[in-house]
Amino acid sequence: MSKITINIDGREIQTQEGEYILNAARANDIFIPAICYLTRCSPTLACRLCLVEADGKQVYACNAKSKEGMSVVTSTENIIKERRAIMEVYDVNHPLECGVCDQSGECELQNYTLEMGVDAQHYAVKDVNRKDIDWGHIHYNPGLCIVCERCVTTCKDMIGDNALKTVARGADALEAEYKESMPKDAYAMWNKLNKSLIGLTSGEEMLDCTSCGECAAVCPVGALVDTHFIYKSNAWELKQIPATCGHCSAGCQISYDVKHTSIDNTEAKIYRVMNEWNYVALCGAGRYGFDYQNVVDAKDEVAFKKAVEAFKKADTLKFTSTITNEEAYLLQALKEKFGYKLVNKEAKALQRFLNSYSEISGTKLYGYDLEATHNVNFVISVGTALKSDNPNARYALNNSMTVNKGAGLYFHPLKDPVIEGLGKSIMTMYHAPLQEEVVLYLILDLFADKEKLPSEIVEYLASFHSKKTITVEEIIKEEITEIVKVMKKNEESGEEEEVEEEKKKMVPKKISKEVEVDENALLEILGAKENFMEELEKNLAKKDSFSLIAGPDLYTHPNSKNLARLLALIEKYSAFEVTMIPTLTNSLGVALICELDDEIGSYAIGYNTKADFTLSALGDGDLDMPAINQQEGTLTSINKRVNPTNAAIGYNGYELNDIANALGFDAQHVIEYTKMLPTKSGFISKDFDELPNHYENDGTECRGYLLENIAVSTCGDESVEKFSDTKLEGTLIYLANPVRQFTPFTHKTTNLDEVSGVYMSEEFLAKSDFNEGETVRVKSANGELVASIVSDNKISGDIIVLPTFDSKLNSEALFSSYRFATASIERV
Repeated sequence: MSKITINIDGREIQTQEGEYILNAARANDIFIPAICYLTRCSPTLACRLCLVEADGKQVYACNAKSKEGMSVVTSTENIIKERRAIMEVYDVNHPLECGVCDQSGECELQNYTLEMGVDAQHYAVKDVNRKDIDWGHIHYNPGLCIVCERCVTTCKDMIGDNALKTVARGADALEAEYKESMPKDAYAMWNKLNKSLIGLTSGEEMLDCTSCGECAAVCPVGALVDTHFIYKSNAWELKQIPATCGHCSAGCQISYDVKHTSIDNTEAKIYRVMNEWNYVALCGAGRYGFDYQNVVDAKDEVAFKKAVEAFKKADTLKFTSTITNEEAYLLQALKEKFGYKLVNKEAKALQRFLNSYSEISGTKLYGYDLEATHNVNFVISVGTALKSDNPNARYALNNSMTVNKGAGLYFHPLKDPVIEGLGKSIMTMYHAPLQEEVVLYLILDLFADKEKLPSEIVEYLASFHSKKTITVEEIIKEEITEIVKVMKKNEESGEEEEVEEEKKKMVPKKISKEVEVDENALLEILGAKENFMEELEKNLAKKDSFSLIAGPDLYTHPNSKNLARLLALIEKYSAFEVTMIPTLTNSLGVALICELDDEIGSYAIGYNTKADFTLSALGDGDLDMPAINQQEGTLTSINKRVNPTNAAIGYNGYELNDIANALGFDAQHVIEYTKMLPTKSGFISKDFDELPNHYENDGTECRGYLLENIAVSTCGDESVEKFSDTKLEGTLIYLANPVRQFTPFTHKTTNLDEVSGVYMSEEFLAKSDFNEGETVRVKSANGELVASIVSDNKISGDIIVLPTFDSKLNSEALFSSYRFATASIERV
């Protein structure tokens, strides 16, 4: 779309052609009232407050698109009258217990009532009984609900759960006189409001969704509230601390809302997490998994001395990626000074993959991000259990399909009803594990520019194509002649008489014919449906922007180097831009900062993982460390952005920086290393305190800074290996987490109560001899574990999922490196 100029209230502004007037105004700091509309979502026209005059005609700014030279007036005498009447209607029968309402102090209904100057009430209607409803993690108070439908819209357009809808309220009809006496928009809005409430699409009493809590976050009043927060605090008592979520690689912007624990306890406590919901959507872990801090009363000097001695003895530092960039920098600095091995298996896998990808791409990093993915209209996902590996990637896919009228292709062995539920335009292909190479070859075959692709690859792809003759039936129109009898007037006698006439007409006829068609063996190998190509062509119609999301299944694949090179070829020779999902919170930062090793030496220090001597922010090691919500520092996200995070909760113990100082380093605070992060890897030399953490009104992300995508020399060789026919068969297990769990840190939190165990689909349990709650032994070539069966309705099919969030389960021991394995399962 091209840039255009429009005029709003006498001010000329630039915007995109076709952009909604409301978004154009917001982007230029021009106020137009609106309760129902959410940026990045489709308009609902529920509140009608955004009424404006465009080129002399009254329109709704959330739904009217900008045109070159358009003149917009945001306020006229009639518009003011309409808006005030709408606000009066919203206030009809609305409870006035604002002193105890959880939204009071940040309530949009309060704000707009004052903004419109509503100081009297001209309308009345009999109220209906509206009892509070507990939907599990969300509490609904229909008495406070203004049916703006923001919850319904965000659940549909942003999250993709489609768990909420409007339902009948059961109220009496409005008195007929109101239709004549009221402004028309106010009456129409009131008529809808009087008839509707919010309900569940499942028909059950509890929400059946991925429990992200975004519906409560966007609610402008106190109708939807997180159950854990009800009556816990007034909004104005809470101190908001800007931060970055520490649970997955999305790096979502959050703020911790903090105040004292109680009258008797002045220690700070996190009461809830908030987000800039117009620009970023949180998953349930980010929303509810906030109290994972490591509570330490005082510095343990004895344990600290032992830690320093352990560092002097050790030859290996083993760690996970749930650390900051600054801590990763310190670990690398310790390696350079003392010669330690640095061992981090998942970050090493990503590091290797990026290096292999760079050999062809010529850049250190992939080219795209999730923010851009929101704006395309065709998305492919491969090598990732999208909804749990990185929920924001799933949100981007869903947003692309709902708002941009897009479509998508989802390749994965694990069947996923959540992904299937995103809509009819998502095509799913559940291939066998180890067939990811075939998938990438298929993508090259379908989408790459064959004239530019290396000739040996073109020839290899051509070898999978053959011509075959098939018999098809089709309907044709055939002209037939039939004799019909009609009554006609005899010209001589003048009397009516019956005569025969010929009448021609077209009738359908079914015929069979032989046609020659292309047969693609790649589709057959992957088990594609018969009509796959027809459905794909239909979904690709009018699509002009393309994104490919790749995930951790590829990094751990036995032939990951070849997969990385294939991915680079797709990005280079097709219209697809590539985004890669880093495995854990800061895997990308660690991979860029640290020179990682493969093997552990004779004596290892573990950081957030067990070793000969363990430093742990989980409170289960030899020396305590602060959790991410207790630290200042930066995290590197999937969007290649270095985001700042701040300490929400105090910490009274030792930090990694204290150990480094005891070993000869000299920094008062670990954030002194923020400006020292390696520029050769794309980091920028900036002080921590210079880093912003907010969004502009136009959605511009002002958080930290973007990594520079450093150019690297290519190998000059674009050859790739032919794929192997090998695939995993039998009883399959997969190393992944359920929705809302990522690591032992999310497992530690109060409000995330997912049960640990062996996850099986309802479909699998129904046809097996196993039952939920039974104890089973899962045994692979690499190890075994004993755990209880958990029924999970967010997966389907026969693959069993083993989670990593419970360190006591030690699921990783059953896998070599690849996330899939074969196993035996028996009842204990």
